[in-house]
Amino acid sequence: MQPKIIICGLGRTGSKIYSLLKQQGAEVVAISRNSLNPASDQIIIGDPRDNVILIKAGIRQAKTLVLVHDDDALNLAILTQARVLNPQIRIINRLLNHTLGDRLDLTLPDHFTMSVAALASPLFTFAALGNKAIGQLQLFNRTWPINEEIIDRDHPWLDRKLEDLWVDPNRMLIYYLPIQGEIDLVSAISQEKRLSVGDRLIVGTRPQVVTKRRSWQKKLSKAIFNLPRYQQYARPVTLVSLALLAVICAATLIYVSVNQHISFVDALYFSVGMITGAGGKEEVAENGADSIKVFTAIMMIVGAGVIGICYALINDFVLGSRFRQTIDAARIPRHNHHIVCGLGGMGIQVARQLHDQGHEVVIIESDPNNRYIRTARAQGIPVFIEDASMPSSLKAVNVTKALSLIAVTSHDTANLEISLTAKALAPYLKTVVRSGDPQFAQSMQEVFEFDHVLSPVELATYSFAAAALGGRILGNGMTQDLLWVALGTMITPKHPFYHQTVQDAAMKSDFVPLYLERQRYTLHGWQLLETRLQPQDVLYLTMPASGLDQLWRSSNADDDLVDRLEGSLRN
Repeated sequence: MQPKIIICGLGRTGSKIYSLLKQQGAEVVAISRNSLNPASDQIIIGDPRDNVILIKAGIRQAKTLVLVHDDDALNLAILTQARVLNPQIRIINRLLNHTLGDRLDLTLPDHFTMSVAALASPLFTFAALGNKAIGQLQLFNRTWPINEEIIDRDHPWLDRKLEDLWVDPNRMLIYYLPIQGEIDLVSAISQEKRLSVGDRLIVGTRPQVVTKRRSWQKKLSKAIFNLPRYQQYARPVTLVSLALLAVICAATLIYVSVNQHISFVDALYFSVGMITGAGGKEEVAENGADSIKVFTAIMMIVGAGVIGICYALINDFVLGSRFRQTIDAARIPRHNHHIVCGLGGMGIQVARQLHDQGHEVVIIESDPNNRYIRTARAQGIPVFIEDASMPSSLKAVNVTKALSLIAVTSHDTANLEISLTAKALAPYLKTVVRSGDPQFAQSMQEVFEFDHVLSPVELATYSFAAAALGGRILGNGMTQDLLWVALGTMITPKHPFYHQTVQDAAMKSDFVPLYLERQRYTLHGWQLLETRLQPQDVLYLTMPASGLDQLWRSSNADDDLVDRLEGSLRN
């Protein structure tokens, strides 16, 4: 029997995780605060913060608790009650507050924070770059896109040996589904199998990083090209400054014209001092006619008003947001860039990933008080504070010359409106749209013919299900109702794979080895298959989620032994 998993929260995410785990044969119990029809023995109705409800769900015998409510406070309340009842339980916690999640991971043992935005954002990034990924894989400190290759008559891999693809370090073969019969990937490689029409191959590809070459000439040309953008933010300050200069010049010319004994410099000095209130050269007015004194009084009043307005605008421009927006306007890419609309948890993740891979990115966000604005600007990503659904806003970020537009606001209708507006301006623009409802996502893509319409909830549920099954999860995916996971496992003397060659263990347990870490070096390809596993080795592999119980057999046996010993001591 596999360890019991308890899921708290049967919303859109929780229901999907529950069905996936049941599909993989795991023993799952769910707690829901709302009544369900039809009722089920595996679903407990009640408040998951209540000790009675948690005990009824089997919290004391469970191995894993999955918290998937969209309320951080509720998830934390359940967490504390669960740890009181079962201090050893493993907790998968969905939190919107990433900082708090990191602190909990460091403080609590066997606590793993997961975020829908963090899990789904790489797939949005891959889609924007033209890669239709079905999953992601964390290898060598990078996120690798995972694709499903279906071999047809025109496929370049048709009739190629699997071993030829296996030895390529820029490609990781993850799973093999032949059109005829059943055979694991390692056995197919050993038997020198060739790919035939209808075969399916799950492959991870090393991401390509664009080299950043941002010379000062390019920055200067971008700034000059974006000069028309400046007037939107600097125009009020410019106009008031010009008005102030005009008043000073007018006063100076009048003083010089009525009294030819006054030099131009003395008249200018007096005019500036009079208008700014600093004073100086008062004899220019005191020795003049009454009309000059009246004119001077009027200039003092006008100058005080102009100076006050000028100071206020300059203060707002420098200390407020206008100065920052002016700088961002100078950094808007001219062409071959990506536009991210919506700076929420998903938007900042997508923008950061594109920027880290060397691509030029600009963000459009309507809320000037958005908490991620400073984070984006600190990384050198310009943020345009406008409504992305307006054609003028999209034109300002050069949408017609962009590579892609990623609409990831928290509202489906807003994402639809933004994408339709962008398509009207640039019909061939690649559009990646976020949708909270998986069914709406599919119909939206069919009706409006967007390039990709992705549902973060649907993308992230596979990762939650894989994490619930245990292990250090590096990636996951879904193919033909088969949930497979990538994970790293440390070899110990009691590990079921101990002292076996990687090839024998893989053929026996139906997993695909990715690479092996031994001390300070890694093994890959044929050398990996021939290696005999030793203690302290870390083996990275992919396998069906239904087969993960093989990694628990030794630990479960140890747990039973400990339980028997504790029972004998109590007696």
